[in-house]
Amino acid sequence: MKKKLSLFLLIGLSALVSCQKLREKINPIGILVAGTAVEDRVEMSNQFYKEILEDKVWLVVKGDYSFLVGADSHLTTDTGRLDEMLAIGLKDDDLFYAHLGDLADTKAEYYYTLDSLLEEAKRRYVEKNFHQTGKYEWVANTNQDKDPVPYTYDEIAIPFFPVVGNHDITRNGWALWSNIFHSSFYEIDVINLLDNGKFAYDHLIFLDSASGTLGKTQIDLINKGVLDGKYDNGTSQYRYTFVFSHTNIFRPQFFEFASTFTREETYFLLDQFEKWNVNIVFCGHVHTWDERNFNGVHYLTLDSMCEQNNPNPGDYLVRINVSDNELSWEPVKMNYSIKKK
Repeated sequence: MKKKLSLFLLIGLSALVSCQKLREKINPIGILVAGTAVEDRVEMSNQFYKEILEDKVWLVVKGDYSFLVGADSHLTTDTGRLDEMLAIGLKDDDLFYAHLGDLADTKAEYYYTLDSLLEEAKRRYVEKNFHQTGKYEWVANTNQDKDPVPYTYDEIAIPFFPVVGNHDITRNGWALWSNIFHSSFYEIDVINLLDNGKFAYDHLIFLDSASGTLGKTQIDLINKGVLDGKYDNGTSQYRYTFVFSHTNIFRPQFFEFASTFTREETYFLLDQFEKWNVNIVFCGHVHTWDERNFNGVHYLTLDSMCEQNNPNPGDYLVRINVSDNELSWEPVKMNYSIKKK
């Protein structure tokens, strides 16, 4: 049974989606001419985080919570499945929604459609979770402070966190993808206010694996401690850690034609996931369900939620239920099918 979350406050997430204030700070030419090589993407993403976000992105929640994960929506002109994922997450009060890459097939009009879809989803999200206290001020419904800090509409964002996939970067698609989401290599902390008055910290790590390789820059940053988070006497202060990647770590079946990391990078990642004390690694890309444990880490590879790949209703999403004592996951059915003309 899914545990209902109590949303306490949403802070700083507008930095990951289209936001007028950030558009003024970022040179759009730098985005549009950026290459699709992993080195370019990771370098840009890291610079964006250091210069713009400055550790200002986190989620705060009180008590148990859940989040929703989907993969490979391959959005074109039909937004049905992706819209359904966002609607399910909103209806069931999931804290955030993660997408494992190949968000849209690369064509400018598809990204205009995607941007419009996310704007409409944000409107519904704000309408449900916030109330207006002034002409330009919004406050979270669950914020019971006598003098709560208000936010403008632009400072609120729907908590939709994607990784970039190989279809997202073809034909210079990185220019389209990055203009909406800005960063392909990032982390987010979930701060949990426990019933006993103490805090617990959970860690979300989003890797750029769209090229089938981490690349030298990303590996160097990881080795330097980027994404390691808070450590005290060699022990992580994080309660749970989750990793999100497009490229899958394991092949569901040995004969499947789908790229995975090189052997050296696979070994590097397997070791790194142990060092990070990762609980679950989520992958997409291969369009096939797979579940396994390796060295104490649980790996879930999701099937494609795309209605073209899977036209019939099915369990294409996964919900993770998080409590102080345990983690559990459950499949979530999607009912949307292609509309007959």
